[in-house]
Amino acid sequence: MGMYRYLQKAWQSPEHVQIMKERLISWRKQPVIERIDSPTRLDRAHALGYKAKQGFVIARGRIGKGTRKREKPQGGRKPGKAGQTSIPPQQNLQHILEMRIARKFPNLEVLNSYYIAEDGKQIWYEVILVDPTHPCIKSDPHINWVCEPQNRGRVFRGLTSAGKAARGLHGTGKGFEKRVHGV
Repeated sequence: MGMYRYLQKAWQSPEHVQIMKERLISWRKQPVIERIDSPTRLDRAHALGYKAKQGFVIARGRIGKGTRKREKPQGGRKPGKAGQTSIPPQQNLQHILEMRIARKFPNLEVLNSYYIAEDGKQIWYEVILVDPTHPCIKSDPHINWVCEPQNRGRVFRGLTSAGKAARGLHGTGKGFEKRVHGV
């Protein structure tokens, strides 16, 4: 097994649960979106395109779980019929958080994101950001596609993995089976 496989197994171990509980206590006191030095899940970040070089930035963010509330409508209604609660968001929570982080760092592009932890109220994700103007990124043939102008704002157009899932482009079942001609 390679190093990343061992990291993946360690992430699933029971000892790791206690470590994450202690981390969540400190993360709750931090800002909602925070830039961090290195990924918490190195194996997952590497699989999604992260490299430990200049031009790559990792931001950890949290988002509230559950449904949303709407503005209270004017006029008399029964509270249950007012349509204020139990309104699910249009996108998944991971995609919403990616867009929030992209607005926080307007000069960076979102490459991808991955799950970190959750408690009863919130979910934490880490987002991989790339600086398209950095010389190290421009000279790397594997990632310099981000520098092209047609890839600006890709998170807002649903081109990340979470964005594609929110648009219904990933999955199995009806509508996802392969089409074979002549059958």
